[in-house]
Amino acid sequence: MTAQPDDPVDAIIDQWTRVRPDLDTAGMEVFGRIFRLSRVMGDRMEKAYARFGISRGEFDVLAALRRIGEPYTLSPRRLSAALMLTTGGMTGRLDKLERSGLLRRSPDPHDRRGLRVTLTDKGLRLIDEAVGAGLAEQTAALSALGAGRSAELADLLRRLSAPLEGP
Repeated sequence: MTAQPDDPVDAIIDQWTRVRPDLDTAGMEVFGRIFRLSRVMGDRMEKAYARFGISRGEFDVLAALRRIGEPYTLSPRRLSAALMLTTGGMTGRLDKLERSGLLRRSPDPHDRRGLRVTLTDKGLRLIDEAVGAGLAEQTAALSALGAGRSAELADLLRRLSAPLEGP
């Protein structure tokens, strides 16, 4: 009788090892788990934000405005760049958030052709609650590791991602 794999990635590795023992699956062991974890946590975050009537993408817009500090204002172009979105993709998010009263668009006083996007008081209250809910989900997931291991994992992932992401 064979032992049960520890997780689905172990099962995949075992299958590859049986049919292709010549393969080095070390990368799959790491990235397979990162991909699966990203999907699971993405779903959890989506549920956490849905309680506030927003999607993860909309959360990202509100969070970018909140993180910039008072007066919580950016141009649509800078928001798009910060979130790595096309301006078209950004427009849809801004439209929905503006209809919900979470942000407002106004003319840029320094550029007659430009716009400014600003969190409303309602948007500020919502993002402060939503970020707390999201962080609680993340903290709960990381509790399986403990604080020391969580910090170690964060450092290892930083070391892995830095050369891959570039400047």
